[in-house]
Amino acid sequence: MLSAVALVCLAPVWVPVASALRLTGEGEVFFRQQRIGRFKKPFSVLKFATMLKDSPQLGTGTVTVKDDPRVLPLGRVLRQTKLNELPQLINVLKGDMSLIGPRPQTPRCFDAFPPAAQDSISQVRPGLSGIGSIVFRGEEDMLDAAGEPERFYDETIMPYKGQLESWYVARPSLVTDAALVALTLWVIVRPRGVSLLWRVFPDLPSPPPELHQYFGLDESSTSPH
Repeated sequence: MLSAVALVCLAPVWVPVASALRLTGEGEVFFRQQRIGRFKKPFSVLKFATMLKDSPQLGTGTVTVKDDPRVLPLGRVLRQTKLNELPQLINVLKGDMSLIGPRPQTPRCFDAFPPAAQDSISQVRPGLSGIGSIVFRGEEDMLDAAGEPERFYDETIMPYKGQLESWYVARPSLVTDAALVALTLWVIVRPRGVSLLWRVFPDLPSPPPELHQYFGLDESSTSPH
C-alpha cells in the first residue's frame, strides 16, 4: 500500500528524471540487474540508469568506487540523492522487495558475505533501504581511499555488512523499521551523520577499527565523537 501511494505521489519526480535520462547519456531510462532475493531466489531489480550499459563488464564490475568513470553525469546526481533507487518501489509493489530490509546484492557481492550471513539475510525480503545501506552510505568514498578496492570490499566491508544485515534480521520490529526509515532520510540530508545509528541502536555490531574514521567513531569504541 505504501509503495503504491509513493509511486503516485512521486510521479512529478519520475517524469522529469525519465525525460532527462532519455535525452542524455546513452538514452536509457531504466537499468535492470539480477539480484539475490528471499530464499536466495534471483529477481530483476529496477533502477534509473546512472551508468554505462556495459558497466558490469568494465572496470571494477559490480563494485562502484568514488568518481567511477562509468557513471554518467546525470547519474552522479541521481546516485548522490538516491533518486536512482525510486523505481524499486515497483519491486516492492510486486513483492520482490520490502521498504526496509537487507539491500539486494548481485550474485558476486552476495557471495562475498560469509556463509552464515548469506543464510540469515536470505530469510527476509531485501529492502529499498536498511541498516546496511544506511551505515555504508559513503561506501564509494571508502573504496576510493582503499589501495585495493575489491580486496577491501571483500575482506572488510562485506563481512561487517553481513553482521549488520544479520543483526536486522534477528530483530523484526515495526519500531526498528520506522527508525530505519527516519535514519535513511537523515543520512541523505546529512551524509556524515551515520554515527547517530550507534545512539539509536546501542547493540549494533561494532565495526572493524579500519572503518571507524568513516563513521565518526572513536578509535577504540563505537561511541560517536
